[in-house]
Amino acid sequence: MQKIGIGKSHAKIILIGEHSVVYGQPAIALPLPNVTTKVTITENHEQEKMIQSRYFNGPLNQLPEQMAGIRKLISQLVNHFNGVADHWTVTITSDIPAERGMGSSAACAVAIVRAIFDYYQSPLDRESLLKWADVEEEVTHRSPSGLDAATVSSSKPVWFHKGEKGTLIDLNLDATMVIGDTGIKGATRDAITAVKNSLSNHYDETNSLIEHLGQLTKDSKEAISNNEVATLGRKLTAAHRDLEKLGVSDEKLNLLVQSALGSGALGAKLTGGGRGGCMFAITKSALGARKIASILKEHGATATWIQPFNKGEIL
Repeated sequence: MQKIGIGKSHAKIILIGEHSVVYGQPAIALPLPNVTTKVTITENHEQEKMIQSRYFNGPLNQLPEQMAGIRKLISQLVNHFNGVADHWTVTITSDIPAERGMGSSAACAVAIVRAIFDYYQSPLDRESLLKWADVEEEVTHRSPSGLDAATVSSSKPVWFHKGEKGTLIDLNLDATMVIGDTGIKGATRDAITAVKNSLSNHYDETNSLIEHLGQLTKDSKEAISNNEVATLGRKLTAAHRDLEKLGVSDEKLNLLVQSALGSGALGAKLTGGGRGGCMFAITKSALGARKIASILKEHGATATWIQPFNKGEIL
């Protein structure tokens, strides 16, 4: 019988708190189980370790530089399991777009770790999973916060403060989210620099916005724990306005946010680094989400995803 290992993970989205989290305010990240990554490892007879993915097909030792994190992670796992002489093919299949703030690299890392541990029939606890995933994230994102890996491996939202381990929080929300992709790679570094410069040049006004985003995040935590969908929507839209004032939104994101709000969304905002990337909106019904998804595409969204929430769980 052919030996096989399977690992799965999913996307994530920053619900609220991006950028202000850099300055000590909290952030909330949501797992998106409907947007998935799957890694399958199968024994082969090619006398090599092979990789099959949307970016590269070939031997592990020939992975391109942009996949250096994956190469390092797999190599360290091979050593951990004394698998230098083993020959297998790692097949990576992912619905998560890269460079959109949806946790693509972390989801890939988590799925790889789970698949390799499954292949070698070894137990894996959550702490070890996150430690291993961090090997890849250290290469890809230099000093990762750990938020992405914690969320793409979780079934619950993650409450996060910089410098602290994320904690899982309760979700009690009867709503549906629709995510829209601008089709533009996010410019996180430029957006972070813009906020930093704004703090230097207009400290009081900028710090006030950052503190307000922190309060909106705390309010949103209460709302998602108490099924207060309309309240959450207002907090999210207010957060987008603050982020717009901080200079991290752009014309395309603003257009999609306004289109969603004009089509009945209870709230909408950008997500992630900004200046490209994605936005999202929330509504009470799946029907409303499908309508908004259609409107977003009419206004230039290159892709949309719908994620329902049903009280205590993310469907």
